[in-house]
Amino acid sequence: MLAKKTSKNQLTLPKDIVKSFPGVEYFDIKVERNKIVLTPVRIVPADRTLESIREKMKKLGITEEDVSKAIRWARKRR
Repeated sequence: MLAKKTSKNQLTLPKDIVKSFPGVEYFDIKVERNKIVLTPVRIVPADRTLESIREKMKKLGITEEDVSKAIRWARKRR
């Protein structure tokens, strides 16, 4: 399939390709070995991410004190 670059340096993705990624609006883009690589990205609000991190920490039994100790350890001069 071909995609043409417009005068404003934009590409339009072919409909058949877009159908493979329902609900995706954003793509991370990079160049690898002289090729353009698009990776679908889902944008998640920061507060939802923070909630899931806190839930995971609770399941793992990690407390606020554990986090404070880890921060102090990481900030120690070596």
